[in-house]
Amino acid sequence: MENNVSTTGLHTVLGAGGASGKAVIAELLQKSLAVRAVQRSSFTLKGVECVNATLLDQEETKKAITGSSHVYMCAAVEYKTRSWQRDWPLMMANIIEACLQTDAVLVFLDNIYMYGPAPLAIPFDEKHTQLPPSKKGMVRKQVADMVMKAITDQKLKAVIARSADFYGPYAKNSMLYIQTLDRMMVGKGPNSIATPGIPHTYGNTTDNARAMVLLATHPDCYGQVWHLPVGDAITPEQIVQLINKALNTSFKPSFIPPFIKAILRIIIPVMKEAGEMMYQFDHDYIMSWDKFKKRFPDFETTSYEKGIAEMIASFK
Repeated sequence: MENNVSTTGLHTVLGAGGASGKAVIAELLQKSLAVRAVQRSSFTLKGVECVNATLLDQEETKKAITGSSHVYMCAAVEYKTRSWQRDWPLMMANIIEACLQTDAVLVFLDNIYMYGPAPLAIPFDEKHTQLPPSKKGMVRKQVADMVMKAITDQKLKAVIARSADFYGPYAKNSMLYIQTLDRMMVGKGPNSIATPGIPHTYGNTTDNARAMVLLATHPDCYGQVWHLPVGDAITPEQIVQLINKALNTSFKPSFIPPFIKAILRIIIPVMKEAGEMMYQFDHDYIMSWDKFKKRFPDFETTSYEKGIAEMIASFK
């Protein structure tokens, strides 16, 4: 083990009930680290200190984080632009303040909406221009900038860990699940809002968790943005083939025509919210994780075959 690795203290996971939070907790326990799990509703986890708190309340956030050496921000906000604009900045301000007061390392699980304009460079890395083409992207840029400003101005110890669209155990909010797997698991053909043949990179939640704990426990990684590992770029058709193999089915993907998608955005709220993000599926969307790979050359990603099989097993 490297000399500068930090392996002590209390590791607190915010958003413990989500797929990413669960994956981080599992990785921390596997490493025999002390874990505190935080979410809004009451819950119990074996071998874990469980705390109920809303991160929109400053005092509750402070109470949840006090005593932590490391804090993993895996919590989510309702997938509505208005909710993001209202809740994300407040939540992040509360978390930053609490981490500063307790001198905890913040590991912020971010996404990649802030990059733009669309279409993005192929591949795109951490240095890509940040002119977000969506309102949600503007919010993500705002909160990431808050973290970086706190690093510079207030000496916050933090890393921003950016994930591609993710998939894996319990990941019901994954685009891969929403567009494809949910229907195939109940014997229906997949209806995709993506464009046929367009390659896209996905991150596995288990890989994300392993990578985040590595970043958290290596102080030389602090103060930086890191792209988390992804598999090779994969098309919607290839995803369906892999799920067919896992389920022993023979479905073919059905792609929703653009004019139908335009109508659906008017009548279906979730389609309206997803509409501004369609550039990610209408153009090649390939994330580079070369920076992480160079720092941790022995890191091995989970194959799509294994990751999809584990994802299916978690829902069964």
